Amino acid sequence: MTRVLIQGAGIAGTALAHWLHRSGFHPTVVERADTLRAGGYKVDIRGAALTVVERMGVLGTLRELRTDVRGGSVVDARGRRVASMDADTFGGRTHGDAEVLRGDLTRVLHELTADRVEHRFGGRETVTALHDTGHGVEVTFASGTTETFDLVIGADGLRSPLRGLVFDGDPVRHLGHHVAIFSVPNHLGLDREELTYVGPGRTALVYSTAGQADAKAMFLWASDPRDRDPRDRAARQDVLAAAYAGEGWEVPTLLKAMDDAPDFYFDALAQVHLDGWSRGRVGLVGDAAYGASPASGQGTSLALVGAYILAGELARHGAGGFAAYEERMRGFVTRNQALGPANVKRMVLRTKGQVRMSMAMLSILGRLPGRDRMLSAMLAPIHRAATAIDLPDYPA
Repeated sequence: MTRVLIQGAGIAGTALAHWLHRSGFHPTVVERADTLRAGGYKVDIRGAALTVVERMGVLGTLRELRTDVRGGSVVDARGRRVASMDADTFGGRTHGDAEVLRGDLTRVLHELTADRVEHRFGGRETVTALHDTGHGVEVTFASGTTETFDLVIGADGLRSPLRGLVFDGDPVRHLGHHVAIFSVPNHLGLDREELTYVGPGRTALVYSTAGQADAKAMFLWASDPRDRDPRDRAARQDVLAAAYAGEGWEVPTLLKAMDDAPDFYFDALAQVHLDGWSRGRVGLVGDAAYGASPASGQGTSLALVGAYILAGELARHGAGGFAAYEERMRGFVTRNQALGPANVKRMVLRTKGQVRMSMAMLSILGRLPGRDRMLSAMLAPIHRAATAIDLPDYPA
């Protein structure tokens, strides 16, 4: 039986473990965190990814766990709603797309293999060295132990430590913006609603989802790619506070909540661009291979589709499946990564003039004839990118 080591128990890693196990492989998943990450922000499952989760048998479960956000509004500095629309239009969803919390999706995927696939949590089980013996990959873990696997897959995120052991250079491309997300008290009393405030070079939003007593605050702002991100949380919070100093609406109140937030997340909006996603018997999947950034809205779908294709091609071709996986996925990845830079320009407006013009257009949008047709045209590029791949029906 082919032994496969997967580093990373996020969406890509857990989905890959399921498909490999179903195809007769013996996967082992290692994760530096002590447990699965619960909660998290909301993510979308679109297009081809819907077919993948349906084939996994969990689409119905995920629909039951939907965030059930019902509407979204853009507000001005006084909190007045400039424009409101249904949640799917506000979030760029169409054709049955599913929105769930990231932690719920990871948990559902993990439960598919929890009693059949070995999972090792904690920093002592992360990979520190790899050596291709010609017949397998000798892996050294942080604990000092070594094991040999037939294949090794990095599913460990945008700044994949495993990728750094095998691939040269830094493939992470900064998109000139940062993002921060954390839980906040629902002091606005939102009921499955999202509010977005836009200032020059910075956007802030807050939303509540079904079954959650608190809310999530998200901040997107223009930044200098040359600036080095601080490593510690306090310094990162200082960067966020400085970026929004003097901003109106509910921003000061939301920022006060970050000190007590158990889930403070801060990172550059960035993408991963590699000429190839494998080296010998070592491959990459999800953000580690082709991170598209949260601005694309397609990171989750790329992870799910990539895991499905990679497992299917490895089952067909063995280690040669890496090349077939990349051939099938490359065009799909390119189209979906292109959404990131385009979307962030619409999400974060650079000047006061752009903000004023956008607010004026939004305020009259609801009264324009053909509104639904215009909104449909705006969402069409997302749907085309999300469905820009033919999924093979791999045998179990």
